[in-house]
Amino acid sequence: MELVDQLRLTIPEEIRSAEDVISQKDQILNTALNDARRTKSMAADELRERLNSNEVVTQAEARAAETVREAEERITRMLQQSEAEALSRKTEADAYALRSLRAMDVELGKLTGSVRKGIEVLAEQTASNMNSRRYAEEEEVTAGMLR
Repeated sequence: MELVDQLRLTIPEEIRSAEDVISQKDQILNTALNDARRTKSMAADELRERLNSNEVVTQAEARAAETVREAEERITRMLQQSEAEALSRKTEADAYALRSLRAMDVELGKLTGSVRKGIEVLAEQTASNMNSRRYAEEEEVTAGMLR
């Protein structure tokens, strides 16, 4: 868990920026949709004002349809761009995290090797000291018998 917390602290600003882009996606879509509705409403108002002539009505309907189509295309482009940016930043973040985890794995491997070596050295020293102590005790016992 501490490793994950440490990794989170080292994530670059780009990852946070990617999260911002993702969270702004809905806001961008809502703004574009509101623009489209406003444009459509304005076109409808203009249409009502010009109901006196069929040609004007036909032109207004065509203009409204074109405006809605353009707004929908704009929304689609903005959404695709936002998703592409978010995916790119997520991919960059994943690659960074993978590199960090691999580096940590290498370091942990080195530390594990050092710990194992330390255990081996201490085990040998302890065994050697225990054997020396037994030898000294046996010498004392033997010397006491000879007296």
